[in-house]
Formats: sequence, structure tokens, C-alpha cells
Amino acid sequence: MSKHYVPIATAAQRTWQSPAFMILLGAGAVMALGNKIYELALPLILYDLTKSSVVMSTMRGIEFLPNLLLAVFIGVLVDRAHKKRWSLTAILLQIVILAGLYLAIERGIHSLFLFYVAGFLLMTFGYAYSNARVAMVKHSLPTSMLTPANASYNFVTTFVGIAGPVLTGLLLMLPKLHEALLLTAVAFSLAFVTLSFIRTDETPRIAAHSREGFWKELQTGWTELRTNRLLLAMSIAVVFLNCSSGMVDTTIIFFAKDELKLSNLELGIVFSASGVGGLAGSLLIGRLRRYLPVGRLMTLSSLFTGITSIIFYASHSVYLLALGLFLYGCFETVSTVSIWTFRQETTPYHLIGRVSGITGSIFKLGMPFAIMGSGWISELSGPRTVFLITIAVNLLIFAGCWLSPLWKQRGVAD
Repeated sequence: MSKHYVPIATAAQRTWQSPAFMILLGAGAVMALGNKIYELALPLILYDLTKSSVVMSTMRGIEFLPNLLLAVFIGVLVDRAHKKRWSLTAILLQIVILAGLYLAIERGIHSLFLFYVAGFLLMTFGYAYSNARVAMVKHSLPTSMLTPANASYNFVTTFVGIAGPVLTGLLLMLPKLHEALLLTAVAFSLAFVTLSFIRTDETPRIAAHSREGFWKELQTGWTELRTNRLLLAMSIAVVFLNCSSGMVDTTIIFFAKDELKLSNLELGIVFSASGVGGLAGSLLIGRLRRYLPVGRLMTLSSLFTGITSIIFYASHSVYLLALGLFLYGCFETVSTVSIWTFRQETTPYHLIGRVSGITGSIFKLGMPFAIMGSGWISELSGPRTVFLITIAVNLLIFAGCWLSPLWKQRGVAD
């Protein structure tokens, strides 16, 4: 237990009193709303155009390529950059891309290549923003407040994000489905304005580390990760967890539309169950980390997330699907917030961009291939086969984590 330990309740109260964190929280909430609309709208737009699970999964796979190919380099640049200016630039570029894609569709341009390029660029700049946000949160708060900060951030952004699927479902009832892209651009514009009010004192930190060469800085980040053996073990486990979750995320929309025959509005409402589950997970994580170390939390989450795939496989009604999505959102949130917090707690501020970038690349190593593969499996054998595969994958992940240092970790990070 850290000698700087602060009780969870007290730390949570102090977190909400930080002006910088509140601005980050407000901007993140609006970004979450826009992202939820985009994440559900784009696959539905593609489904409306092609009726193909392969096209939908290919789009999702391409969107994860920036994390795999560029996250390491983005991390080095974030450590060098002024975080506020970097974040504002990343958001602005996303607004431009969304507006451009909307105008292209409005003019009758439905090229899949255009969708793929736009998705790749949106995820690139989205990751550039999120990496800098992690650094700004660490810079704004002491270590003892990071768990309640991340839990609060996840709670608020998830709460706001619940409205995204519902709003998208309502919007997609209109003749022009691509208006959802314009709505996302508007949300990002509001986030840009909100974030512009944050005050930072980053200049001395930037100057202290700007004299090193790019590759030397990257090597320093790798060295830091290798010495943090538990974070390295977590990163390897997350590779497979993300493969499983990516397959589920991609398949569930096709499954709901193609087999359960849900309307766009019904789909939006049902997907809100995942957001409600995320809220529950955000409320639980602070208490759970008082009793269980992060390694054990992640191990147990992998088991319970696998159980949700059993529910998806057995779903023949909207109610069972909603139950599975609720539990899925809850367990994924517990795992994700635990990993975020542990990475922030154990990484020096001047290295947080690099370590976040390196682990971000590691996390996504298998996702593009797993997502694209799930599309072909759905096309050839049906989406329920994908759920069976993810059940097996999660059980194997649980067994591997249980036998690894993750389960043997003692104490709690708080």
C-alpha cells in the first residue's frame, strides 16, 4: 500500500474539485457522445449500402490499424508535444474528416475506399487525442487520485455515451443515414471549445526532454515497459482479450440486424444496455480495487466476459441480448479501468506518452486480423459461430492469467 494512500471517498471528492480534470471530463463526455454515434452509425451506413458482414468487419479492422502501426510513434511525439495544442489539433482534424465524409456521401460518392481511408485517419487522430488525455490526467492529479479519476471519467463518458446509440437509432430512422456523421462533427466541435479552456504548465517539462533523439526516446519507453513486469504481462493478456472483444463488437451488430431482425431504433436502445453495464462497472471498480489487485481483477474479468458470449450465443430475443450487453459492458469496464489506472500509477509522467503508445500498439496486435476474420466467419458459418470461438478464447485467457504473475500479484494498487 502506498504511503500516500488517500481513502477512495476523499480522493474522489478531491478529483471533482480539480478544474483541469473537470475540463478534461467535460470534453471527454462530449467526445464520448460523438464517438458512440459514429461507432454505431458507420457500420449501419455500410450495412445499408452493402448488406455485407465482410465489409463491416473490414472497416472495423482498418480502424484499429493506427493503434497497431502508429501508436508507438504517436507516444514519442506526445511526450515531446504541448499536450493541449496537440489535443486540440487532433480533434480539429477529426472534425474536418467527418465533415468531408458527410459532404462526399451527400454528393453521391459511396466509394468503400473513401470510407476505409476516413476511418483510418479518424482513428489515428482519435488515438493521438486519447494518448495526450492520459498524460494530462496524470499531470493534473496525484497518484492516489488516479483510480477515482479514471473511474469517474469512465462513468461520466459512459453515462453520456448511453445516449449515443439511442440518438443514433432515432437519427437513422431519417432518410439520410449519414447525418449521424455530421452530428458527430458537431459534438467534436463542442469538445474542442471545452478543451480550449484548460490551463497547463507543460513548457519546462517539454524543454527537459526535447534534446534526445527520436529513437533514443522510443528505446527509453521500451526499457521502462520491460522493467514493469506486471504491466508487460497485462499487455500480453490484453492482446488476446482485445481480439475476443473486437470479434464480439463487430459481430453483434450484424447478428442483431441479420438474425434478430432489429430495427435501427431497437438496435440503438438495446445497445444502451452496454452503456448501463459500463456505468455499473465504473461504480464497482473503486470498491473492487480496495480488495483485489489489478492482476486478479483482469483475470476474473476475462472469465466473466467469456460468460457473456454464452448469452450472446443463446440469444433468440432482444431481452437476452440486452442482458448479455449489460454484463459485457460491466466486466469490460472493470478490466479496462484497472489497466488504465495501473499504467498511469506506475509510469513516470515524462514517459507516459511513450509507454501508453507502446502498450497501445501491443494491445491491438491481433485486433485487425481477429475482426476481419470474424466477418468472414459470420459470412460463411453465421455469427453464432463467432460467439462460440470467443467463449473458448476467453476461457483460455482466464487459464493463462490464472497461471501467470497476474493472479499471483499481492496487495492492491491503491
